[in-house]
Formats: sequence, C-alpha cells, structure tokens
Amino acid sequence: MPLLLLLAVACKQQDYNADLLVKNAIVYTVNNNFSTAEAFVVKGGKIIAVGKDDSLENIYKAHHVIDAGGRAVYPGFIDAHSHFYGYGLSLQQVALEGIKSWNGIVDSVKAYSERNGDGWIIGRGWDQNIWQVKQFPNKAKLDSLFPVRPVLLIRVDGHGAIANQAALNIAGIKPGQTISGGEIETIKGKLTGILVDNAVGIVRRKIPEPSDDVIQSAFLDAQHNCFADGLTTVADCGLPYTMINTIAQLQHKGELKIRLYVMLSDRQENYDYLFKRGAFKTPGLDVRAFKMYADGALGSRGACLLQPYDDQKNWKGFLLSSQQHFQQIAQKLADKGFQLCTHAIGDSANRVILKVYASVLKGKNDRRWRIEHSQILSPDDIHYFGDYSIIPCVQPTHATSDMRWAITRLGSKRLKTAYAYKQLLEQNGWLPLGTDFPVENINPIYTFYAAVERKDLKGYPEGGFQPENALSRTEALRGITIWAAKAQFEENEKGSIEPGKYADFVILDKDIMKINGSELPGVKVLQTYINGEQVYEKK
Repeated sequence: MPLLLLLAVACKQQDYNADLLVKNAIVYTVNNNFSTAEAFVVKGGKIIAVGKDDSLENIYKAHHVIDAGGRAVYPGFIDAHSHFYGYGLSLQQVALEGIKSWNGIVDSVKAYSERNGDGWIIGRGWDQNIWQVKQFPNKAKLDSLFPVRPVLLIRVDGHGAIANQAALNIAGIKPGQTISGGEIETIKGKLTGILVDNAVGIVRRKIPEPSDDVIQSAFLDAQHNCFADGLTTVADCGLPYTMINTIAQLQHKGELKIRLYVMLSDRQENYDYLFKRGAFKTPGLDVRAFKMYADGALGSRGACLLQPYDDQKNWKGFLLSSQQHFQQIAQKLADKGFQLCTHAIGDSANRVILKVYASVLKGKNDRRWRIEHSQILSPDDIHYFGDYSIIPCVQPTHATSDMRWAITRLGSKRLKTAYAYKQLLEQNGWLPLGTDFPVENINPIYTFYAAVERKDLKGYPEGGFQPENALSRTEALRGITIWAAKAQFEENEKGSIEPGKYADFVILDKDIMKINGSELPGVKVLQTYINGEQVYEKK
C-alpha cells in the first residue's frame, strides 16, 4: 500500500471519537424528567452523549451508525425478580406449561421419556387451576408408566410437585409423614404423590447434581431467550454460593453477557461464604443480597393467610420457617450490611415479615430491603412499606394469571388488597417489576401490558382486573428499567439512557408508550444491545 494511502487511513481512523451513534430514533431516556431524545453516542461500552441528531452528528464521528428509522429505543429491560438458572434448567426438562388436563401432562411425560431413555424425569409447569377438574392429581398413572424410573413434576409456581412412588422411595417418604413448613399429602393411608413447599425439597435433594455441560447450557439457553425479549439484566433470586464462580467464569470467557444480580438462598453455607468474602461486584455480576421464603404460593394453598382459605375451611397455609429464624437472619444481615429480600404471598406472611423488618430497620432508611411479591396484604399493614422504606417487588402477570381463580381462594373482600400495585407504588414512590420466570413468561412486554391494562393475553377482562391498581405507562416503563435497577443499587450505572451509563438498550417494532393497549402483547424486539454490542437481532 502506498505511504500516502496509509497516512490517509491513519488520519481517517484518528477522526473517530465514538464507537456507535444511534440516530433517527425516539429515545425514551427514562431519566428523572422522562425526556425523549433523537440520538445518543456510545464509546467504550458506555453512553457519552444524548441529544438531537444534527448536533451529535456534528460533534461525533462513530465507527458504526444505527439509523433507527424513527423507531422507539428504550433502556435495556431489567427483570427485578426471576429464577434465571432454574429457567435455563427447565428448558432441558419436560415442559408442562399451559397443558389443560392431567392426562395431557402424563402424555407429555411419556413422550419425553421416549426421547430421553434414562435417569430422573423432571418436569415443570403444571397447574390444576386451568384444568376442568381443579384438583391436585394422583400419582397412580405415573406409577403405572414408570414403576422404577423416578419422576418429579414441579407445579407452575415452584411450590408444589407430584412425585411417583419410585421417587418417593428414593427420598424415603412414608404415608402420614409430616414436615414443618410443608405438606406430604396422604389420603386413606396412602401417598398421593403431592408435595407442597418444604416437602418438595426432600425429593429434590435426591436428584443428582447436573453436569458442568448441563449447567453451562442452562445459563446460555436462558440468556438467548432473555436477549430475544429485550432483557439485559435479570435478578436471579436464590442461588447457592457455588454458582458465583460458574457465572463469573462464563462471563470472563465472554459467553455469558447478560448482567446478573444474584441473591443467595437462605442456607448457612451461603451466609458463611458472603460474610467472609464480602459483596461481589463486577460489571456483569452483583452479589450482595439474600433471599428468604416466608411462605408458599396461593395456587398450591401454601400461602400463609390470617384467616382460612375460602375454598378450604380450617386451612390457613403455613410459614416455611419460624418467626425466630426470620428475626435472627434479619438482624444478622442488618449488622453485616447486606440486602434482605423475602418471598411473602399471604397476608399473614407479609405481616410477619413487615414487622420483622420494622423491628430491625427502625424507621426510614436506604437499605432497600425488599418483600418479593407482596401479593396479599391486610389494609392495616400497607403503611409499613412507606414507614420503613421497605420495597415491594411485584410481578404484574401474577395478577392476570391468578385473577380467574384467586377469588375462590380469598373471597372478594381480601382480593381488594391483593395485587394492589398502585397502592404499593404510593408507599415509596417507586416500584420494581419482574416476572418470576419460569413461573410466568419471561417477556417484559407482558409485564408492561399486565401492569397498565390489567388483562391477560386474551384481553380479559374488559376494563381490566381491579383497574384502580393499574400503573401508568410511564410508571410501568420505569418499573422494568430504572426502578428495577434501583432495587439492586445499580441506578447509577444502568436503567436509563444517560451519559456515563452502560450502553444497554433495545429497539422495538412498535412504540409501547403510544400504541393501543390491545397491541402491546404483539410487540417484538428488533435488536438488543449490551455495552453497545448487538447481542440479538430479530430474523
């Protein structure tokens, strides 16, 4: 190459002062003013300028330019509550979501067994509430088909399961056996196979640990689907400390690019690890929180209620641990400076945890302790959230999934302060949103839709479910971006399109802030970016 041409190329390269320019867009910055822009500039994986097309084009010469064609661009979506690794594992198991009968479930398990010839059969997603006969199934058909091979099928909420006799034998479960914080169903002296909450763990602990290849595939498969739905950060709620190194290695190799906020589960070895090591923080991984479970789920009647279930008299559900345990853990974490996030569904469980938090937090604060789900609340208890700066983390699609049958569990009076997202938002002025996937679909647009329309994907009910607790579109978008980041102490690095923040963003085919509500479920992600690098493009 002639020297003159080399110099020209070198000079040309030196002219570049940015990596990426996104222009001709409707940029929802989700900054404090919720302002929009036309363009933004990225360098070194971070946003360095936001503004108008012509002014930014005059100042910056970027290696790459994206002409958005007038489409809407948003901060990368953040799921404030998910089970990312568990979702990845479920993609390798029997998929049971949406199947409308027990016979259909059994047929799916049988088909899976024919494709996968040995080992445990694990499935997830069945829900008796969508069957014609809305009762827990019995293991008899599983026993007949699989007299030797163990089967464990997890309910959609993750808090119930059915196991065949082979699995029960391996776990040593006997008729009439009891367990604190759980239920082993026995009818007329015989096991039905139904296990609820802590009882599920007796069987789960007997399942062999997955291989390294299976674990890696779980993370990468989950990431692939998250990127396709515009998720750039997810909170994984309840992992063992042993997963931290696995995640860090996959991220270091550049294979796992999604950002993870990890809560460690409520086990002594996890406390020992993080208390000794301290919080773990990299650009892609943040470990500073712990996850407790106060109770189970409403669908399996493990949610702990103040008064009996309307459809099962003399039954109030149960706490999964003692109140003393909750109090001790809360005090330890307060002393050590870690975040505490507690699953609470029933009004009794929420009351217990709210009072435990209040006794430790002692007034307003910035510890950002969370109650995951905050689903059913006594009107007398809602004030605790605001009084003690307790953050409710909610999942709007739970409301639209449960609404058809929740009234049978709760009755109309209790239902009025269940799924009360607007009331909860008013307590602190911000509200992180998530999906709880794989309990619900991973798509954050469905979260947005359920939050603002309070309808299921079929558009039911007309007018919305308890529409007084719908969020505005601005509130819902904040909930899946900046407020979700704030729930993780990460609002200064992500959650909005502003200078100094990671260049995590998504381009959609329609503008969710302007289209008709009925169109929202059909919105598609066209492109997803992390650090200004494209990680997904719709084919």
